[in-house]
Amino acid sequence: MIHLHTFDEAIEHSAQFKKRHLLLGNGFSIACRPKIFTYGSLFDQADFSSAPRLPDVFKAVGTTDFEHVIKLLEDASRIVSVYSSTAATAAKQMAADAEALRDILIQTVANNHPNIPNEIADEQFWACRRFLSHFLGDGNKDGKVYTLNYDLLLYWTLMHDDMGFDDPIDLAANDGFGRDEDTEPEYVNWMGESGAHEQRVHYLHGALHLFDAGAELQKYTWVNTGKPLLEQAREAMGANKFPLFVAEGKSNQKLAKIKHSAYLHHSYKSFSSQMAQRNDALFIFGHSLADNDQHVLKKIARGKIGQVYIGLYGDPDSPGNKQIRGAATALAHSRDDRAALDVAFFDAASAQVWGA
Repeated sequence: MIHLHTFDEAIEHSAQFKKRHLLLGNGFSIACRPKIFTYGSLFDQADFSSAPRLPDVFKAVGTTDFEHVIKLLEDASRIVSVYSSTAATAAKQMAADAEALRDILIQTVANNHPNIPNEIADEQFWACRRFLSHFLGDGNKDGKVYTLNYDLLLYWTLMHDDMGFDDPIDLAANDGFGRDEDTEPEYVNWMGESGAHEQRVHYLHGALHLFDAGAELQKYTWVNTGKPLLEQAREAMGANKFPLFVAEGKSNQKLAKIKHSAYLHHSYKSFSSQMAQRNDALFIFGHSLADNDQHVLKKIARGKIGQVYIGLYGDPDSPGNKQIRGAATALAHSRDDRAALDVAFFDAASAQVWGA
């Protein structure tokens, strides 16, 4: 029978390591707003009018996972002509629908995201700041947080005021963005690899407030405009500008897009570098270790980091948790004795990431 630690027990056990790092998956956001951030909810609220065939595609496949359908459409568009010399039109439609679905995903996340931080209770932000303090607080020098999520919850939490107690939580929130003499007042820009050596927060798949402006990567902020970030993002998308998002269906496609963005590639290399440190530990929260993120997981498998703690929600013997446990075992078995990997599991609910 699997031994499930509490989060506090895992944190105490990890004190033997030099640094703790954190990898966040969609479960981090679902724990805060389950009616918004699950793929099923996104599907229910998506507007497919620009590609009316897509609901039938989801139905035929039996899923509401956007990334899975994107992958299937892209694969089908490449192989259908092998079976029919007259299928060129269908192949083009599939490729176009895959591209349209990326845009629908972005629009849906933005349109159904909480509009402003005030829609989330202070107590939830304070609980999340306590959780993050184990990785970005003063007691964990140079620990880093990596997130695979597109939404603004992590950013809002880092920017939120500390609770009004005598011992406030001070979090290192450096995400590599700043201002130089050429920066417009509406945003800050990424300072590049040479200026981001102190960066401790990384959006591995982009985020709603990061926009690729060609010559620079811009981060929209409330403090410079007085406009909520979601309003700024919607205005930008209305002008056919889209956030830096990695919404490709396959892991290798995600990696290709990451390598074409200086910011994303820098964050990816940072994760790889931390996974090469023998004396560090990694916590994984809200991620299913699914194959479509193998480009991230393989950095753990091929690294030297000695300890990984993985959060499980609910019954450890549920089908979903068994899949996670199997994937975790595969990670550990990919190592040899020269760089052994120990995997432990903790009760994700016990972390109380957004409060009790």
